[in-house]
Amino acid sequence: MKANKPKGNKSTELRLIQLFRQLNMKGWRRNYKIAGAIPDFVFLKKRIAIFADGCFWHGHNCRNLTPKQNSEYWQKKIKNNRIRDKQINERLEQKGWKVIRIWECEIKEKNIEKLKLLKKSSVVHQ
Repeated sequence: MKANKPKGNKSTELRLIQLFRQLNMKGWRRNYKIAGAIPDFVFLKKRIAIFADGCFWHGHNCRNLTPKQNSEYWQKKIKNNRIRDKQINERLEQKGWKVIRIWECEIKEKNIEKLKLLKKSSVVHQ
């Protein structure tokens, strides 16, 4: 399915950009390719990769939705996405990157504890 290249989760990413600005977090780049992966955001100097994961596509339990039609296909698809996410995390961590995954529902609810902790630890400077 390489021909089906995702165009991004624009609304979720835009909300995350708003949160970065609100928290005065600087130095990020969007969709920067590293080690064969394309995180939604990277902080190059600090080697931090941030993924904004859609709850449905990556199997978060906040929704518990499985389509009734073709459910076996979707369960397999989501399972494979989770396996790929884990492989990407391991690959980036082996290359010295810190990986942060933020769920779509956390961004929508502005539950940004992960970002606040990231900023407090002064990993990302203002």
